[in-house]
Amino acid sequence: QFLQVFNNSPDETTFYRGCLNKEDLTQCLVMIQPILYSYGFQGPPEPVLLDTSSIQPDKILLLDTFFQILIFHGETIAQWRAAGFQDQAEYGNFKQLLEAPQADAQEVVQTRFPVPRYIDTEQGGSQARFLLCKVNPSQTHNNQGWGGSDGAPVLTDDVSLQVFMEHLKKLSVSSQA
Repeated sequence: QFLQVFNNSPDETTFYRGCLNKEDLTQCLVMIQPILYSYGFQGPPEPVLLDTSSIQPDKILLLDTFFQILIFHGETIAQWRAAGFQDQAEYGNFKQLLEAPQADAQEVVQTRFPVPRYIDTEQGGSQARFLLCKVNPSQTHNNQGWGGSDGAPVLTDDVSLQVFMEHLKKLSVSSQA
């Protein structure tokens, strides 16, 4: 959104660049490389790679892009939430797991200006596109079988960062210019 301005109006481009020039270094780094936190039953939230391998069915992800705060529920978590397990007393830990990213997101929303857009979505939901367009497509429909356990494949023609770096290395050491 700062360099590639396709599909942005000149006003949007000016707004994003103005925010980049006005904010401190930490906030600028969040704008350039968003932060992704993973919430699960195994322990406290932890930062994870901004990669498709981080999208797991039993995890909740919190994505902070400075302009958007997104809570993404994995497939299993979304099914449990739809079934209403969080309302049953014996699933109190599941209710706490659902509330933790919401509390963290509300803290960011209340302290940041301009106020980021708050998005709550799940695997396969229409708003999941905001997460999928930010992650590195290391697993796509071309290189992963459906239903793999290493994350969700992304339907894209973009190459992953690893493929790009390998191609760049080949070009930099080749004798042809």
